[in-house]
Amino acid sequence: MMRNYDFDKMLFSIPADKHSLPEIRLALEEHPEVRFVSFVGVDIGGHDTDEKIPTRAFLEDMEKMLQHGVQTDGSSVVLPGIATLNNAKIDIIPDMNVNWYVDQNYGHVDYETGLPVGTLRIPSFLVHNETKEVGSRVILRDAIKAFKADLMELLRKYPHVCEELAIDSPDDIEELVLTSATELEFWVKTPDEKADRREELSTSQVLKEQYWKRTVGPVRTALEDALLLLDEYGFEVEMGHKEVGGVKASLGHSGTFDHVMEQLEIDWKFTEALQAADNENQVKYIVRDIFRQHGLEVTYAAKPIDGVAGSGEHTHLGVAARLKDGRMVNLFSHKDPTQEFLSPLGYGAIMGFLKNYEVINPFVSCTNDAFNRLKPGFEAPVCTVTSLGHEVASPSRNRTILIGLVRDVNSPMATRFEMRSPNPKSNTYLVIAGAYLAMIDGIEAVLAAGKTSSELEKSLSKEYGEEDFYLEKNRVYRTEKHVFDDYTQEERDKFFGRAPATVWENLKIFMSDDEKLKVLQRDDVMPLRSIESYYEAALSQWKNELHNRILPNCMDVIRDTVKLHDDATAADVDVLNWKRVDTLRRDLGKNTMEYTCLLKRIGLALDEDRYDEASDMQLELQKKMAELASLYSTYKKNLF
Repeated sequence: MMRNYDFDKMLFSIPADKHSLPEIRLALEEHPEVRFVSFVGVDIGGHDTDEKIPTRAFLEDMEKMLQHGVQTDGSSVVLPGIATLNNAKIDIIPDMNVNWYVDQNYGHVDYETGLPVGTLRIPSFLVHNETKEVGSRVILRDAIKAFKADLMELLRKYPHVCEELAIDSPDDIEELVLTSATELEFWVKTPDEKADRREELSTSQVLKEQYWKRTVGPVRTALEDALLLLDEYGFEVEMGHKEVGGVKASLGHSGTFDHVMEQLEIDWKFTEALQAADNENQVKYIVRDIFRQHGLEVTYAAKPIDGVAGSGEHTHLGVAARLKDGRMVNLFSHKDPTQEFLSPLGYGAIMGFLKNYEVINPFVSCTNDAFNRLKPGFEAPVCTVTSLGHEVASPSRNRTILIGLVRDVNSPMATRFEMRSPNPKSNTYLVIAGAYLAMIDGIEAVLAAGKTSSELEKSLSKEYGEEDFYLEKNRVYRTEKHVFDDYTQEERDKFFGRAPATVWENLKIFMSDDEKLKVLQRDDVMPLRSIESYYEAALSQWKNELHNRILPNCMDVIRDTVKLHDDATAADVDVLNWKRVDTLRRDLGKNTMEYTCLLKRIGLALDEDRYDEASDMQLELQKKMAELASLYSTYKKNLF
């Protein structure tokens, strides 16, 4: 177990300010247990590379490696349309400006030091054909750079906005700081836990039996170990706790807990945006490794259990200015937070985000799993709308909206936006990049219009059908109501726009709005070839997962839905219940000479690139599989 090691003897990170060649060499020579070095590039799909370079080889050629990186080819990364078979050269170039972390292997003890074998993971950039930087880390880095440069230019062009900020002049600003943080939710279970416990889990959720409750047994120990270890890396953990999902574990005859199935959350301190995305990557690896040491499996799936709360990854976004006198000022906060919810920059940011969410959403929800979570009834943020609070002096937290305002009247630096739609498998690099690009679009519009905070609150709070200088006429962007209880489905679709229900619907909207796509292409941050590459990657993933995983899994469920009663002794209701089940299962999975079942029709549509039809039939499949589960449950419950 990791707690058996002396942390004081171990290397956990090499901070960004310790990346001179002598300091790197000293750190690695003082820690011979760090046996490997890995350059970690992130492709357009959000996958990170991991190669093992012996530390000895790295030290022998360190200066050249840090300058020129290592080489791979397009088959190793997801960059469709960019790294092709006949033009596949990819270099992985280290990023010297962020923290580097050591990935500890607690299952492999170094024989010389008695410490876990470590791999120094160096976040890196991907370079195609020695000429063009590509991939998710590159896009986020460039989005941050563009936001900062454009915002400074706008502040100089429209200095009147300083009247509502806690600064006198744009000339007082030393630098802009874009901050972000994510909240990691995940499920843990014992490896052999395969029972269908949806009803038990759903009941526990409704009764709120698990949320913030005391952890016990291996879950408690693993959570505590993970929190302690994350602090060693310098992540500054704020808390770990139980989430809404889960059931009480059983204490087996051997004295150990079994049948573990619980949902947890871990939060850590915000930092600058690119570092925040890198941190999240490392945190996920650490958490999974530690829980595995305690015999528990971790899943970061958005919706691992149908009918029970899924796992989100709320993403916080803020913008501050470091002044030349050393002070930090939150640019989203009004200079008098008791009178206004936000500064004009804050209003511009939220308006830009909401207006352009159609081109952010594909980075947030690009998998079938993501859309399994984004359904009404589970606090899922499916409506493109915000909430500020009923009164300026009394901030509120509306959990039913897409993006909320987090603020404290007594602490202006706390003002930020919380995006509630991402999940643990969203591409955080592209989510944050897309969000900031949308925000600067809105900021530019409100500054050019010369609007005050009071006027902008009225714009954000506009009625459906009301004209606005920036926001769309036939949309509503702010509500303080409960989105699911206080609006019908028809009203939600009308006021907030119909939310895409499948990956294909999301991608189709993404590629159909040229004007909003230009928001992502600002300052060439996300050129068209990168957008098209992402589209091709997401489309391929959707097609292959639906065709080769979801359809076969559904067929397995259908085959397992078998007749259980004896005709000679069964009650009439049992015969009727089974007939309903059998009729539905045949409709789903049984072909005849006259009839092609739903599973086969979906497969054929995907094979023939008829994506609209495949998407519509996927929604039909989801409804019918849920109906099948319900009918079969009713059937089984009446049998002795």
